[in-house]
Parts: sequence; structure tokens; C-alpha cells
Amino acid sequence: MVAEAKAPGDPLVSDYGALVAAVSRHEAAIFDRPVYAEPHDRAASLLQLLLHVPALERGNALFASAVAYAYLVASGLKVTTSPEKIRDLARLVKSGEAGVRDIAAELRTWTR
Repeated sequence: MVAEAKAPGDPLVSDYGALVAAVSRHEAAIFDRPVYAEPHDRAASLLQLLLHVPALERGNALFASAVAYAYLVASGLKVTTSPEKIRDLARLVKSGEAGVRDIAAELRTWTR
């Protein structure tokens, strides 16, 4: 919240619950087994949730894509993609045509 106040022009968080839900979803486990076992699956769950349950007042597609990208990098993966592929995936996810497994499959093509 401090960073939000110090960064004028950036979109404000409009729903902190969406952020909490995204974190909870990517950490989900059933009987101590992760629902999303691989980094690509967890990044996909973050991307999908943040696009369908907006956390910011604007710029949610860019934010959701950046979160997924950053998650893959933080997981130790080298990400190589293009702005066009990022845009196309965000549009596909937003349309509801791609499930979390489809999103993860596309994210796998971005990494080595």
C-alpha cells in the first residue's frame, strides 16, 4: 500500500481479495499434493485468475501477464517470448477459450 501511494499514475488496487485469491489458488493442495505441481501450471493459474478477477482499476491484462512471466523467472526458468505472444495469450485467456492446462502448455513454449 505504501508503494501504491508513492507511485502516481500506476493503477490502484481495486480488489485486494483478487490478489489473495490468486496467491491461494497457485498454492492449492489436496491431501498435501499440489493442485498445480509445476511452475508453468502455477503461473497459468495466476494468469487466469488475475485476468478473470481483476485486482487493479485498469491494466489487468498487462499485470496478469507480468505476474505469470515473473513467476516463471523466479522459478529459475529462462523466458523467451514476444509482446505479440503475450498479447495473444492474454486475449485467449480473457475470452474464456483457454483453460489452465492450455495456458500452461503455451507458457511451456516460452521457457527453456
